[in-house]
Order: sequence, then structure tokens, then C-alpha cells
Amino acid sequence: MHVRSRVSWTVLPAALTLVLGASTVGATAPAGAQAEGKDEGVAYDLVIRRGHVIDPKNDIDGVRDVAVKDGKIAKVAPSIDASGAKKTVDARGNYVTPGLIDMHAHMFPGPKQDYANGWNGVAPDGFTLRAGVTTAVDTGSAGASNFDQFKTEVIDKSKTRVLSFLNIVGKGMAGHPYEQDLADMKPGPAAEVAKANPGTIVGIKTAHYNGPEWDPVENSLAAGEEAGIPVMVDFGANTPERPLSQLLNEKLRPGDVYSHMFSGLRGELGKDGKLNPAMQQGRDRGVVFEVGHGGGSFSWDVAVPGMKEGFTPDVISTDLHISSMNSGMKDMSNVMSKFLTLGMPLKDVVEASTWTPAQTIQRPDLGNLSVGAPADISVFALERGTFGYTDSFGWRIDGNQKLVAETTFRAGQAVWDLNGKAANEWYPGANPPKASAAEDHEHQ
Repeated sequence: MHVRSRVSWTVLPAALTLVLGASTVGATAPAGAQAEGKDEGVAYDLVIRRGHVIDPKNDIDGVRDVAVKDGKIAKVAPSIDASGAKKTVDARGNYVTPGLIDMHAHMFPGPKQDYANGWNGVAPDGFTLRAGVTTAVDTGSAGASNFDQFKTEVIDKSKTRVLSFLNIVGKGMAGHPYEQDLADMKPGPAAEVAKANPGTIVGIKTAHYNGPEWDPVENSLAAGEEAGIPVMVDFGANTPERPLSQLLNEKLRPGDVYSHMFSGLRGELGKDGKLNPAMQQGRDRGVVFEVGHGGGSFSWDVAVPGMKEGFTPDVISTDLHISSMNSGMKDMSNVMSKFLTLGMPLKDVVEASTWTPAQTIQRPDLGNLSVGAPADISVFALERGTFGYTDSFGWRIDGNQKLVAETTFRAGQAVWDLNGKAANEWYPGANPPKASAAEDHEHQ
């Protein structure tokens, strides 16, 4: 079990005071670049130049160049000769991070109700890449009975890397009464499907159960133990038979995930306005605490005092679905900006959105810019101004910083480019129309 490094966040790092200016793109590196570095003439596919790189795994927090070859990180250095590169992107004044990992989303859309092949889910590529997210973990939309459909229709067709916490309920998040059916929460089928899809199914999820029994949690733990993967718990209804203290101190294992940590719906905050002591006790045992903002699971009433107590999230995540994205949550970069507003340093915000989730889901190949890692890269502007951030219950806090995803690269290819940073600059005659004997404009 990893231990997340913690530092004082009462003073924002000097990196946040950078003046962010407009970035430009050139087809080749500046003339002086040809004399830089020891890799002159290397035919990199892409070099991202002069961005402020934050890569917590490799303890990088400063201006660097990043080179990409064959969809992998080829080099990260203070200066890289880009004279032979096919494309360069000037990220001067921007932050460059590993592609974000959103560890809580619902991405199994379809004609049915709720989240399993239902209208509450969203198609990944429409709502991930534009926020800097290159890997998104669907948390329990699919169960053992419908995972193959989810894989065929979503995972295999998405540019976003889609992974899964498999629901302990065989039918997945199909709504009431299916998610209350204890007979459909068998650990055997869940473990079997998980073991058949290693690296894609990265955990087991239990969610939304309203009864007094511990069966959903215990069956999830049994499946997770057999498959060698963590369990994520959305604790459902707050019942006296299942106190939060017992879940965090007796049931969950080190590396298991408690979701919706700042919801306030399950006793996370005491009547004295302080966090339930069980939260820190669970953290001391190695339980991972995850934001899972969602449409009803993030309250300033809990987050503000929790952060003042130093109880920062291990993992920042969205709980992306049609309701949350159109209300207070919005997207991953917006949730990250909320934690900047609460005083969390940018480096820690990036770590909680990249390297820590990568470790939690046992995918250390992700969430970092190590040489040989997938070239999943996000470029952000940190805008200054006055920005309103709302929780899940309609209450606003104003902040003066906002992360905006400028460009997102997946396997070295630009898949989101807000201001055309990765595009070639147009000039007259750059793109002449191609003659055609039988031009067809019907579908243009």
C-alpha cells in the first residue's frame, strides 16, 4: 500500500505565481534549439516545449521539455533538441501534467434507466478529453452479467482509456430494486469476470445498498480478495446497523477506497462540526479516501472543515454522469480547481489526479511521464480572476484560480485542443481544395 506524501499547504507554492501568457505553435523548433541537448536530429513525433511540468511520481515540478516517440514518453529534460521533431507545441506559461485519471465516472450509456446501459451514463470521449482526462474508471455501472456488453460497446470503442470497478451486483447499476437484490451479489461471478479482464477491471464496487446487512461489502471484499484488486464502497443509506466507524476500522483493507468522502450523508462530519474520528482512523489503516463529487455527494459543509483539519483527498474524482456534469461538479478540471480554492497546492492536486489513482488501481504505467510510459499528457492554463464554485447542494464559494485544459494528448496524439496549440498555423494556400470528378456536398 502506498502512502501519500503530505506537506503543509498553508502557503501556495511559488509555481502558482507564474504569469500565464498565450502559447504558440511552430512546425519546427526555434533556430537555437538545434544546438540544444545531445540528441540532435532525433525524429521525435512530438516535443512539448517550455511548459511547467508537474510529474509527482518522478518529483518533477519545474520547466521542462517533453518528447514523444511511437506513442510513448521518450524524454523529459530541461532542454530537448526538437529540430528533427515532426511537431512541436510551445507550452510556455502553461502547466504540463500526466494525463489525468478520473477514478470515478459512469460511462455505460444506453436506452435503459439508471447507469447500466442507461441514460444516466455518458459516452466517455464527449466529456473526458476536454477536461484533461485520458483514463477514466467506470465505477460499478456494469456487473458480471453485462460487462461484456460494456466492454464491446464502450471500452473497445473509446479513445479515452476506460477501466472498470466491476459492480458486485451482477446486473450492475440498474437501479431499484436490482441494486437491493442480495441474491445477485455473489462474489464468485464478479471475481471470475475480473480475473478474465486483468488491468481493465481494476476493482470491485458496492453502491447504493439501503439495507442493514453487511453482505454487499463482505461479498465485494471476498471478490476483491480472490481477484487481487481493491474494493470501492459507496455506502448507500446511513443505517445504525452499519456505522461508518465499523466500515473504516474493521471491514475495509489497506488500499480499499471509501468514496464520497465529503458528502456528509453517512456520518463523515460530527455534530461538533469536526470530522468523524473514524475518517482519520481509516486513513491510518491505509484506506484510500476519494472525492467522487457527483450530483449529491460533495458538500462545502464537510469539505471546508475537513480541509482545515488537514484531511486532504487521496484521490480527486468526479462521479461523472448526466446530472453531475450539468450541476455543481461540471468536470475534472473544475473539481481540481475547487481544491486549489480550498488551499491545496497545485502539485498535490495533480498528484491526487494522476499518480495516486494510478497506484490505487494498480496501474503504475499510468499517471506519470516516465520514459516508456504511455504518452498521455495534459496541458493546462491556470487562469486568474473571480470564479464561482458550487457544491452538490447549490452553495457557492468564490475562488481566484481556475484550471482550463488547453490540449490533451492520448498516446501522443492531440485529442482535445482548445486553442489550436497542436495545430499548424494556416496561411493562404495552405490547404487548397482537392478537385473531384464527382463532388458530393450532401454530407459535408
